[in-house]
Amino acid sequence: MRTRSFGTSDLVTSVIGFGSWPMGRGHYGAFDDSEAIAAVRAALDAGVTLYDTAAVYGWGASEELIGRALGTDRKEIVLVTKGGLVPNESIPGGFPPLRDSSKTTVLTGIEESLQRLGTDYVDLYLIHWPDEGRPFDEPMEALLEAQQAGKIRYGGVSNFSPTQMSECLETFPIVCNQVGYHLFDRRPEPEVFPFVREHGLGVMAYGPMAHGLLTGAFTPDTEFAEDDWRRSLQAFGQPIFEGEHFARNLRIVDRLKKIAGDNGKTVAQLAIAWVLSERVVSVALCGARQPAEIIEDIGGDWELPADVGQAIEDAVRSETDG
Repeated sequence: MRTRSFGTSDLVTSVIGFGSWPMGRGHYGAFDDSEAIAAVRAALDAGVTLYDTAAVYGWGASEELIGRALGTDRKEIVLVTKGGLVPNESIPGGFPPLRDSSKTTVLTGIEESLQRLGTDYVDLYLIHWPDEGRPFDEPMEALLEAQQAGKIRYGGVSNFSPTQMSECLETFPIVCNQVGYHLFDRRPEPEVFPFVREHGLGVMAYGPMAHGLLTGAFTPDTEFAEDDWRRSLQAFGQPIFEGEHFARNLRIVDRLKKIAGDNGKTVAQLAIAWVLSERVVSVALCGARQPAEIIEDIGGDWELPADVGQAIEDAVRSETDG
């Protein structure tokens, strides 16, 4: 598998990363723990070296499962987790959470994540969402303290704007920004990507398959389980599962299936390769709860030819322009 560095840092990982949001109960419907652990083991065997989780995924359930699955292989990989979110006590289950990246919350969260993961350090710790209620030097000071204590090797942010990243860099040398990026959500391209490139940072792209939409598994009759966040239709401000947006996107997926088939790939593998064709992307995070899913995703590690990239653009434009 190909590897890439996080910008100009010396942090290097496989271009395909294992995303464990689907392993957080209460987000993507029911699943079997043993199958999820087998998916992690399959990823390890295939050469995936980055494993991403967060305290908010099932309020610690995902971290615990990742820790169990990695076992003694933990030191061979890059382990990433995220914090700075707390349960919303006014909502059953606490989700969606509140943003709190106070120094105390961040440092306490790191300790709790380490305990759940069964490790004494993480390779990369991210502030999950910008907490605009306080100066960004506060969570950055927490990351600096944790780094000096050997609790984290590197620090970064997730879902931050260029202005917010710039403020962070005044206090701590963040190495990446984790953002949603896929064919149906290209919002990072005009501002986030140029900033990251200019400042030598990397991008962790989550949702490369549009949260399942670009797997080719959905139909106009698809219904989501009660405990599946996609039931709310919105995907981080993008109505990709909603009404005519959903119908249009399914038509695009049908066109992409043919392009993928002509290249001996699945539409998911095509979507992942498209994300990785953006060189500022260090790693595409692929969520999986079964071995077959991550094995298919790993097939997205291929160099996208220019003509195939153009065919993808044309397929998307055929619906968005018409």
